[in-house]
Amino acid sequence: MRYKVIQSVLLILSVMLFNCTGEEEGTPKILMMGDSTMADKPLAKNVTDTVAGETFEEPFLERGWGQLLPELVAEKTEVMNYARNGRSTHTFIEEGLWTELYDNIVPGDVVIIQFGHNDGVPTKRSYTMPAQFRLNFVAFVNEVRDAGGYPVLCTPVARRKFDESGNLVPTHGEYPDIIRAVAKQTGVPLIDMEELTSDWLRAAGEEGSKAFFHKLPAGVSKLYPNGLDDNTHFNEKGARAVAEMFVRDVQRQELTHLPRLFKLTK
Repeated sequence: MRYKVIQSVLLILSVMLFNCTGEEEGTPKILMMGDSTMADKPLAKNVTDTVAGETFEEPFLERGWGQLLPELVAEKTEVMNYARNGRSTHTFIEEGLWTELYDNIVPGDVVIIQFGHNDGVPTKRSYTMPAQFRLNFVAFVNEVRDAGGYPVLCTPVARRKFDESGNLVPTHGEYPDIIRAVAKQTGVPLIDMEELTSDWLRAAGEEGSKAFFHKLPAGVSKLYPNGLDDNTHFNEKGARAVAEMFVRDVQRQELTHLPRLFKLTK
């Protein structure tokens, strides 16, 4: 018994000594949860030549904006990106990704939450009814707070869809407004990515905005021999621009606990 007491005293003294050396306490992490527009993507994919039977690597140029965020964080800040292709609020929970992320929250961590692309598509398994979508966001906020983290809500980024008159067309229905309402109700910071990216696409125009998306002409990539016309997912240029939008709005709003995690200046 006496030996255990001595051990405990030594442990307390060692912690006190460490704290008195001026060493910096643990830096908060940034944890991200969302869909393919935020997710990390592989830099290459395997392609098999159906004639020769050979398999080789081909560059894959799609990027999520969360993949580019580590370029903009302060030194020693870790970004853990749990966003995955095709996920909605309910499939993120159902598949255990929420539990995995939650188990890694340490008090002081920031959790960035962006959904809406897949929740609102009735033909997908990921479809989430609006009322349930709202409940899922409220649950995320409450549980992050219970773990000592700081939730930050994001509306989904805009798709590149222009009408015949050249006007950008919203594609997410009521889901962004649900997120805005939850942020207001719970007093959680909101980065309105739909608004920010919509303004960005309008400014670039129908033609100019093509430069930010994962588009390829026929014959350029063996992954897409017939070409690719993707108006949802970003290339590296677009993903970096969106990551910078996020950071600039964090700094513009002077959000508590967040600006010091990023190195991008106004």
